[in-house]
Amino acid sequence: MISLIAAIGKNNELGKNNTLVWSMPTDLKYFRQITSGHSVIMGRKTFESVGRPMPNRRNLIITRDLNYKKDGIEVVHSLEEALNLTSPQPLSEGEGAPSLSGKAGDEVFVIGGEEIFKKAIALADRLYITHIDATDKDANVFFPEIIPVVWNEVSHEEHKADYTFSVYERLTK
Repeated sequence: MISLIAAIGKNNELGKNNTLVWSMPTDLKYFRQITSGHSVIMGRKTFESVGRPMPNRRNLIITRDLNYKKDGIEVVHSLEEALNLTSPQPLSEGEGAPSLSGKAGDEVFVIGGEEIFKKAIALADRLYITHIDATDKDANVFFPEIIPVVWNEVSHEEHKADYTFSVYERLTK
C-alpha cells in the first residue's frame, strides 16, 4: 500500500526555503508513530532538510544525481524505482500505472517534497494529512489538491490547538 503523509495549511502549504512551514511536537510524534517500521520515500531536498536517516525506517532517497551517497540510506533515481524496491510486485510503467497493494504491513510512506508528492498522489492508496488551521503567505512548497471525488475521509481527529489528523482512502482507481 502506498501512503502519503504531510502536514498542510489551509492553502496546502508544506514548506518554504527547504524547511517545513509547520513544526508541532504532536504532529512529529504522530509522524513517527505512523511511519515507524516502514519504508519512507523522499526527495533529496527533503532528506537534506531532515539532515539524517530516519531511525527504524528504510530510507529511500530519490535524486537525479547519479553519484549521491550518504550512510544509512538507499539512493534511487525515480519514484518507480523506489516503489519497486519496496514491493513484491513490480510497478507497471507508463500513465495510469496501478497502485501497489501488498500484504498487511507492506505500507510504504511518501514523505515529500512537493515534486515527489505530485507524482505519488496518482499512485497512492491512502493519505495521512495533518490539517493546520492557519496559512503562511511566504510558503513556496505545496501539497497537491485532495480531490473529494477521489478521496474519502475515513478518520478525523480534531485537536484544541487548531489542527486535525485526517486519513483519506482512495475512492477510485
